Amino acid sequence: IERLNEILSNEELRMQIIRDELLEMKERYGDERRSLIEHSADEFTAEDMIPDEDMVITISHQGYVKRTPLIDYRTQGRGGVGSRAATSKDDDFTEHLFIASAHNYLLIFTEFGKVFWKKVWEVPEGSKTSKGRPIQNLINIESDDRVRSVINVKTLEDPDYINNNFLVMCTKRGEIKKTSLEADSRPSGNGINAITIRENDKLLNVRLTDGDNHIVIACNTGRAINFHESDVRSMGRMASGVRGMNITDKEFVVGMVCVDYKNPPNLLVVSEKGYGKRSDLEDYRITKRGGKGEKTLNVTDKTGALVAIKDVIDGDELMIINRSGIAIRMSVDNLRVMGRATQGVRLIKLNDEDKISAVEKISNIGNDEDVEDEASNQENENKNDNE
Repeated sequence: IERLNEILSNEELRMQIIRDELLEMKERYGDERRSLIEHSADEFTAEDMIPDEDMVITISHQGYVKRTPLIDYRTQGRGGVGSRAATSKDDDFTEHLFIASAHNYLLIFTEFGKVFWKKVWEVPEGSKTSKGRPIQNLINIESDDRVRSVINVKTLEDPDYINNNFLVMCTKRGEIKKTSLEADSRPSGNGINAITIRENDKLLNVRLTDGDNHIVIACNTGRAINFHESDVRSMGRMASGVRGMNITDKEFVVGMVCVDYKNPPNLLVVSEKGYGKRSDLEDYRITKRGGKGEKTLNVTDKTGALVAIKDVIDGDELMIINRSGIAIRMSVDNLRVMGRATQGVRLIKLNDEDKISAVEKISNIGNDEDVEDEASNQENENKNDNE
């Protein structure tokens, strides 16, 4: 008690005690600071807070865009009625589907031959049934231009990657062009010209290749041509391309795929009335570019015209959306390999006035908990084949 009273009554003693205790702490803990404290961290970006997960990118006919987590779509057997995938106006429908990781780049190509860049996570997120946001809110696209193709690019900063990969472009009139990815690797807010489009033509499709692929182009009357990528030399951005497929004035190209013959996939074709099939790539003879091609689908009044061609393997899945906004996701395994010139089987039930608007491949993502069992798939298959 006497000691404590002395401390309380003597300020000089109190200051000495504080000094001694601080010197003791300094001796015990006075090493160099190990943590770094900064007022700001310039290397920190909003992207660091975005989960790197698979997204479904949808773009409507009138230019509304959104991204939705892939897990929101459940897998069904072929021939099902599908589930509601988009709410749109009577004169609008989903036209483009794209699957990409949230941190990847999207190269967005338009009908007029321009290319724009966007990170996937920058696309506004929406539910399966939401309409989305106007594409003009994301890119500086002209009012009468439309998005025709979206390419998923892992990076634009790796010189080895951009110099050894190519963009192969195909127009509606059968023109084809190949250019190095490096030529389109410098993002610009206003976009740049990726191809010079000739009069009465439009850019239809763009694919990313490694320089040693085979190119298959299909037209609406059910013909397809198969030739090697080396038949098309690499050109500058302002070139218009060369003849890829010889078509008549009443015909037009509906799609293009670029495939590797070292690990050949199947070719899957879909008609506007919901019929489709997959065939062996070897069934398509290799020719030179510029030919008429050969039959890939037996087009009839029942099937309607050809609307899509995709390269698929076992384990892949398909996302199909019709003009009224109904979507169905199914496993490619449910489709048996058929002959090149057959009409195929029904993939999705459509109303009399409805048609397929978009078909997209989902590569090797596996099945989720909502996959129908094998018995149900077989029942649907038998029922639709009978019909």
